[in-house]
Amino acid sequence: MPRETSRSRLKYQNIEISRIKVTEITEYSKLAGKTFYETFRQTTSGENMRKYLEDSFSKNRLKSELLTFGAHHYFARVEGEIAGYLKVNTGGAQNVFKGDNFTELERLYVLKEFQGTGTGQALLNKAFEIAIGEGTDHIWLGVWENNFRAIRFYIKNGFVHTGEHLFMVGDDRQTDLLMERKL
Repeated sequence: MPRETSRSRLKYQNIEISRIKVTEITEYSKLAGKTFYETFRQTTSGENMRKYLEDSFSKNRLKSELLTFGAHHYFARVEGEIAGYLKVNTGGAQNVFKGDNFTELERLYVLKEFQGTGTGQALLNKAFEIAIGEGTDHIWLGVWENNFRAIRFYIKNGFVHTGEHLFMVGDDRQTDLLMERKL
């Protein structure tokens, strides 16, 4: 039987999760833009994509987010290579303040080549760890209603649909499902 070499079919036992440093802002900006583009390029017009990437993932914007009290940013590395990232907000850093007993999972993205390797689960587990460490008992997120893979992932991990909210990508109005999980 031939040895499986496709990264997407391998599960890694040693996925390193580390806090993103300000000195890593260039890597962070590139990764955030690339993962968003990979995820939504088929459903977002070129102009809306360009505007969103420019507005949301510039070095200045991400540096400001890195320095925000209550915002937690982490890289996932597989065999030393950056494979994904996580952004979790606690307290007043939440985009919609749901209370001190809630933590927001704002972003969890994994490069396509690393999807299915356990990287997303490792990042989600880190989000749970942060939320519990902050003394919160609920975690919530917004996920695009047509991102079926992500929705299945969150349901598998105990999240339930609790509502919707508007999410703008450029001038494209999209609906995100709000999901929550008790910790």
